[in-house]
Amino acid sequence: MLTPDLLFSLANPLALLGWALLVLAPRWRVTNVLVLSGTWSLGLALAYAALITTHYLNGHGAEGGFGSLAGVAALFQDPWALLAGWVHYLCFDLFAGAWEVRDAQRRGVPHWALVPALLLTFLFGPVGLLVYFGVRQRWPATQPA
Repeated sequence: MLTPDLLFSLANPLALLGWALLVLAPRWRVTNVLVLSGTWSLGLALAYAALITTHYLNGHGAEGGFGSLAGVAALFQDPWALLAGWVHYLCFDLFAGAWEVRDAQRRGVPHWALVPALLLTFLFGPVGLLVYFGVRQRWPATQPA
C-alpha cells in the first residue's frame, strides 16, 4: 500500500541521485538526458501533480490554506500535503540546480567553482541560487542563451 512514508522514502533517494549526477558527472551523457534536460524534475512534477490531485483536491484542501501562516501550518498537518510540499521542494531545487549547471557550462564556469553553489542549492535552495548568481558574475556569457 502506498503511504506518505513509503513515497517519501522513494522520492528522497531519487532526487539525491539527480543531485549526485549534477555534482559528480555533469558532462556525462546520462546526466544530460535525465537531469539537465529537465526530465528528472518533470518526473517529480508529475508525482507532485498526482499527490495534489489525489489528496489535496480531494477534500483535504479545506483543512488549511495559504492565506495565513496558521493556515499553512494546518494544511501541512496532513502527511499527504506535507509530502506534496516536500516533493515540490525536491522538484524545484533540482530544476534550479540543473539550470545552474547548464548556465555554468555555457559560460565556461569551472565545475569546481559551481559545486559549492550546487551543494547550497541542494541544502538551502534560494541561498545556493544567490551564491551561484555571485559565481556567474566572474564568467560573462560567451554564447547566446
